Amino acid sequence: MYSIATGKFARRYNHNMPGARLPRWYVIPLRVLLLTFLLALLSFAVSLLLGILGTVISARLRGSQPNMTLAYRHVALPVALAAGALALIATTFLEIRNYRQTRALAQIARASR
Repeated sequence: MYSIATGKFARRYNHNMPGARLPRWYVIPLRVLLLTFLLALLSFAVSLLLGILGTVISARLRGSQPNMTLAYRHVALPVALAAGALALIATTFLEIRNYRQTRALAQIARASR
């Protein structure tokens, strides 16, 4: 692109920017474990809320006292374990795919200099 002010062709890319750096492989397990923990915790909280509501509604319909340990043991914990296992598998695949893609793009950027 020609600049009238300088009378020269302007560069299209800023060469003062630092180059793309390669991603670090040891960050993957940390991110996977953190996301797995957060998703399992979130699923535990949501399933516990729904389990408590279901237990209270069921107890009201029967006319008895609600047993809250059922909400913890038979609803929230199994749902959180299943969601944690699924989150572990899903985040592992996603992080590995992201790592490979970022590494390939960084190598392309390095080769194009």
